[in-house]
Amino acid sequence: MNWKGIKRDSRTPAKVLVLQGGGALGSYQAGVFEALDAAAFCPEWVAGTSIGAINGALIAGNHPGDRLSRLKEFWDLVTSGLMLEADLSGKALTGAWHQWAAAMTAVGGAPGFFKPHWPPVAPWLAGPLGHYDTSPLRETLERLIDWDLLNSEEVRLSVGAVNVESGNFRYFDTEHERLGPEHVMASAALPPGFEPVLINGQYWWDGGLVSNTPLEHVLDMHDRTDIVVIQVDLFPARGPLPASIAEAEERVSDIRFSSRTRLVTNAGLKLDAVRKAGRKLLESLPGELLETREARALAREVRSGGRVAIGQLIYRDQPVRGAARGREFSRATMHAHWTAGRRDMTGGMACALKLAHDMPEGISSHDLTAPPALDLQEAAE
Repeated sequence: MNWKGIKRDSRTPAKVLVLQGGGALGSYQAGVFEALDAAAFCPEWVAGTSIGAINGALIAGNHPGDRLSRLKEFWDLVTSGLMLEADLSGKALTGAWHQWAAAMTAVGGAPGFFKPHWPPVAPWLAGPLGHYDTSPLRETLERLIDWDLLNSEEVRLSVGAVNVESGNFRYFDTEHERLGPEHVMASAALPPGFEPVLINGQYWWDGGLVSNTPLEHVLDMHDRTDIVVIQVDLFPARGPLPASIAEAEERVSDIRFSSRTRLVTNAGLKLDAVRKAGRKLLESLPGELLETREARALAREVRSGGRVAIGQLIYRDQPVRGAARGREFSRATMHAHWTAGRRDMTGGMACALKLAHDMPEGISSHDLTAPPALDLQEAAE
């Protein structure tokens, strides 16, 4: 993990922040970062998809003292179309109010992010491949992000997108290429709302269509360095049986976009076991066999990797319910999401610090919000 521009003590684990897609729910991630920033637990690598890619670029593309203010500026801007401040704890904001706010965003867009095409797009006619124009997002990213700094890899950035024509999924990563606004916009180009984004002659859509959480990329791409991963999930995988069609739509959204951390972690543990068995086999081989092409190939595949501790934070206590949550860009709801992220990460900092200073062997998953009395190995989901 020899990231350019990073000088670090190899005895301490690298800090990685993994951010899901989730539209308006992304202000929860900004609140999480505020708590991390306050605790000086800032990431050296951010991997994001969709709104997570936008938040990640705002972090990686600004100096430490400016990151929080840029996140605040972005979220204040995109929620400035619905400035009504309401008491989220009272009866004034009902489910109907949230649906209305989401509908207003659908009609008018979000300032500095997207606006409806005019005249409106007719789905049955050739024309734009999205209902909204995202040129305001490009202008916002150009203004709020220092792209030279972002590509210096002071903080490594990875963003996921899917090729429209081939259906292949990939990550654009500052460790391997220079990223610009188009890469972040491609990661956030969720159809049919947003048009695909052209990069080097190919069109790309939101990576959440294939994988909404970049955890697998982090596990695949990290080397022998120990890493602590703070994974921020906006959709809980577990939930009650729906009692209505509206609740069923919400449950479908949760299942579709949740991270499946347990599945990814178990796959990593199995791979780690295979690698250990391979290393033990190599140790038993005579010298002449160790020099064969097959043995050298095996040695490359089973080399020892660093420890990985995944601290998962799931946004469970959401004030806005329903499938339209991701489109509810009101100022009041943004503040509620942000406050919840700051609160939850502040409560989980003790666990995160413990993981960084006392890392378990191999790959492990931990619920940052679990009560202290529980074993840290309690499943995150």
